[in-house]
Amino acid sequence: MALRPPADVDGQRIQRADQEPGNWMSHGRTYDEQRFSPLKRVNDGNVGQLGVAWTYKLDIDRGVEATPIVVDGVMYTTGAKSIVYALDARTGKPLWKFDPQVRVESLSTGCCDIVNRGVAVWKGRVYVGAFDGRLIALDARNGRKVWEVDTVIDHKKSYTITGAPRIMKGKVLIGNGGAEFGVRGYVTAYDADTGRQAWRFYTVPGDPKIPPENAAMEMALKTWSGNGWVKWGGGGTVWDSMAYDPELDLLYVGVGNGSPWNYDFRSEGKGDNLFLSSIVAVRPDTGEYVWHYQTTPGDRWDFTATQHMVLADIVIEGKPRKVIMQAPKNGFFYVLDRQTGKLLSADKFVPANWASHVDLSTGRPVMTGEADYNKGPKMVVPSFLGGHSWQPMSFNPQTGYIYLPAQETVAGLEAAKAPEFLPTKSVVNLGLNAPDLPEDPQITQQVRDAWKGRLIAWDPVKKAPAWTVDYKAPGNGGTLSTAGNLVFQGTADGRAVAYAADTGRKLWEQRVNSGAMAGPVTYEVKGEQYVTFMVGWGGALPLIGGPLSLGAQVQPEARVVTFKLDGKAKLPAPAQQARDLPPLQTLAASAEQVQQARTLFNGLCASCHGINAISGGVVPDLRYLSPAKHQQFAGILYGARIPKGMPSFNGVLTMDQVELIRQYLVKRSHDLASELEASKGGKAAQAGAVGAVGAAGQR
Repeated sequence: MALRPPADVDGQRIQRADQEPGNWMSHGRTYDEQRFSPLKRVNDGNVGQLGVAWTYKLDIDRGVEATPIVVDGVMYTTGAKSIVYALDARTGKPLWKFDPQVRVESLSTGCCDIVNRGVAVWKGRVYVGAFDGRLIALDARNGRKVWEVDTVIDHKKSYTITGAPRIMKGKVLIGNGGAEFGVRGYVTAYDADTGRQAWRFYTVPGDPKIPPENAAMEMALKTWSGNGWVKWGGGGTVWDSMAYDPELDLLYVGVGNGSPWNYDFRSEGKGDNLFLSSIVAVRPDTGEYVWHYQTTPGDRWDFTATQHMVLADIVIEGKPRKVIMQAPKNGFFYVLDRQTGKLLSADKFVPANWASHVDLSTGRPVMTGEADYNKGPKMVVPSFLGGHSWQPMSFNPQTGYIYLPAQETVAGLEAAKAPEFLPTKSVVNLGLNAPDLPEDPQITQQVRDAWKGRLIAWDPVKKAPAWTVDYKAPGNGGTLSTAGNLVFQGTADGRAVAYAADTGRKLWEQRVNSGAMAGPVTYEVKGEQYVTFMVGWGGALPLIGGPLSLGAQVQPEARVVTFKLDGKAKLPAPAQQARDLPPLQTLAASAEQVQQARTLFNGLCASCHGINAISGGVVPDLRYLSPAKHQQFAGILYGARIPKGMPSFNGVLTMDQVELIRQYLVKRSHDLASELEASKGGKAAQAGAVGAVGAAGQR
């Protein structure tokens, strides 16, 4: 039998994936995105024998979120800055690497880290979405570029790509990110051979002065009020999940949040604002709208519906149903008829105070008003990081359970009094006041304790957990389930873990040095089964949520870590990045000025450097600025570090405001010095505390 050429995958082969379970040929392994593998050489009886088979160090120690694709012994995966790697899946030997050379000016203009969730393969090519908005086709034999297209409709806006492409019927599907920066969302299909655009489906309406693009946009336009969303972009970006049913010939697209978040500014507080926070079914040949279901009408909390969607055939009330399942950010687990979009069930899987329940007769949530921040400051549960974020879940048809990486989060939100400015490529405006978390370390610890992670084996028939595992920190990884009665998951605190799929009993774990957020995969080469975890802490949580992510206590280290039975390889020891505080600078600002500076910092800088200047360790902790960096501070804020991903605030901040922010960092350095001095053990405690709170990122 002749060897196949590399990445020789088409729709028929993906549809027959169970006939060659040793491969992982699409993002969710199969078009239904179940992330279930029929492999069982590694099972609940021998999983404890797993050892490291090989590791491969990625170029950039930043958030790693990719699902590897494995075809005929070759692994294709990505790291930060959309760099693509082809590796020998048995040994980890590098075969080729492609760096798309993301435009420098784009590195500082996106939300939630310079991450990438992986590639797609089709008929000898590898497809990747670059962070700056390009879709690129590569030759799978050598990584050379075949074609690239620019998916961005307006380069004055901050469009990015972090999601993995999907391919069906010869068309490559990709969406975009950037809602927080004021963009209009859409998903586009391109011809896999040529890169020619086949169709584009907008997810929110454009300028009402211009005729709508199609009947779907005409329908959506009626659910918006005023015209505020036109200048604010509207949002609705398709930045992650899609699924496909070949039998029904339906493509399911998950749609994101509005721009701005504040519903009053965006749409005068009126209307459902379609298709924000919705699942939309379209025809993959044409992009023609078929049906939609909106999980959060009039979304004002960043409760996206871009989270992982799973297709399955299950029996509900004695009847077989073709369903689509999703657990979006808003804290409810949804089961829909995927033929019609009819809601079958919606139940809370984590605490949620914005709605009491979902009315099954109308399909709409029953709002409580407890989270309506336009009527005053409110504590919102879940927070904007969600009860479930992008980390993929998996479905095991043998147990009937969905394995859901859930989390409990809370955030205080308060509406801004006026829009004041429009979002730009450097600065977001959500229509909210700056995030607020008291600087008191004890209060920070209390809030941190309220944030936690959870692995839930959710029974979609009984509409309740079958079992759960609790974690101290949120931000844990996606899941993989297998016919060996196993569930694999990486954790935020740097472990790879396996549980019994039926009971949740922990059967195996091993350290992997850094947070493992991506969904693991399993595959087989020459009769040997492997399990791969993409490892590397990053993403939104340790950026804006720096002080709340420190329970993970890991450093960013990007690596592919692959296990097999009786593996004997060694995982290199993690890098040590602890260091002492530099000499303290003179604090010259008054208490009133420091408070003004804190508001500025949390409004403009916290989205990367952490609330109250406490970094989660992925980017520099600014409390540790050296004397030289203090001297260079104005230049840094005015664009000197754009090549390193630092945006320019030239034209946004005056020199007086720049100095105010610097003074706030001086004050926070003094605060940290006092905390370390008061901590037990003096200098020994200082060294440990520095390592824990994140003196990392001095790169």
